[in-house]
Amino acid sequence: MAQIRIENLRKEFGSFTAVQSSTFTVEDGEFFMLLGPSGCGKTTTLRMMAGLELPTSGQIYLGGEEVSQRPASQRDIAFVFQMFALYPHMNVRKNIAYPLVSQGLPRDQVRRKVGEVAEILGITGLLDRPVGGLSGGDRQRVALGRAIVREPKAFFMDEPMGALDAEFREHMAGELRALHDRMGATTVYVTHDQLEAMQMGDKIVVMNHGVIEQFGVPQDIYNWPATRFVGSFIGSPPMNFLEFEGVAEKGAVEVTMAGLAMPVPRILEGAAGGLTLGVRPEHVSLDDAAALRGKVLAAEYLGTTQIVTFETAFGPVKARVSSAQHIPPGGFTGLRLDPRNITLFERANGRALLSEANQKVLRHG
Repeated sequence: MAQIRIENLRKEFGSFTAVQSSTFTVEDGEFFMLLGPSGCGKTTTLRMMAGLELPTSGQIYLGGEEVSQRPASQRDIAFVFQMFALYPHMNVRKNIAYPLVSQGLPRDQVRRKVGEVAEILGITGLLDRPVGGLSGGDRQRVALGRAIVREPKAFFMDEPMGALDAEFREHMAGELRALHDRMGATTVYVTHDQLEAMQMGDKIVVMNHGVIEQFGVPQDIYNWPATRFVGSFIGSPPMNFLEFEGVAEKGAVEVTMAGLAMPVPRILEGAAGGLTLGVRPEHVSLDDAAALRGKVLAAEYLGTTQIVTFETAFGPVKARVSSAQHIPPGGFTGLRLDPRNITLFERANGRALLSEANQKVLRHG
């Protein structure tokens, strides 16, 4: 396995720039997620890392070796596609064995390696079955087996669970992460599903319009989004955003929203004009003594918790509270925002104002 280092990677298709000056490092043995909405550049980035697309500029280092202009066949990597790309005229055993047979390995060695991989994936009983009659989950395992059997330097996966139903995707996500932990493989995984990324990833790159919005561990990205886009894309429901005009001076510990003094983490970068206050629904509590007032619009019951939507003078606010609380629609109540978990953003560019709490978050410049 190997470290992968990306420096100033850029890809242009005519006048369209799909990826803009991306820089990040995938450490040896990491499960690394490229996350973002459709069209954000994540798959193009993965294809450049794999050698299926050549970059317009920038460098790609695989195991310390510069491979930017080398095709995939010269990079010692394995690629798993969303649609599995299995050979329908071959059975499971021959599909898994194909890369080894292509390399000219002895028959007994091929048989041994295929058996080992099949045991890891729990598909020993399927080896002699045609792939056409397999379920989506078993077809995915065969595709993974064909990648694993080569023992490459790195695995690249482009939404490999996109064709599975939601319940089975969650099950396979746990299996895939457990498989990664057993093998210690360097894995780069593309997804648009933020829950999938948070569940499986050691590190996450969040992309939007070809730009890296944030790079770091899942906990930091969730708790301290570097941009408003990250706050809105990560989380279900996403972060609340309250719009107001004001001043956030460097070193300040509160901002004023239409006369309401709102505590915030100590600000290390100042801004004035249009500001946005961001807070997660679980950090909003109901308190009749709070100055911020909200009218109850709706409640969504989720078992032990409920998501309650309020209308405020600064925009809608969602709160995640206990289902035991009875909150009738149409009523008014005070909303208290946990000052330790508030992020301020500049409205003009969506950039977060760093605080002492979030200054350590790994960010792309």
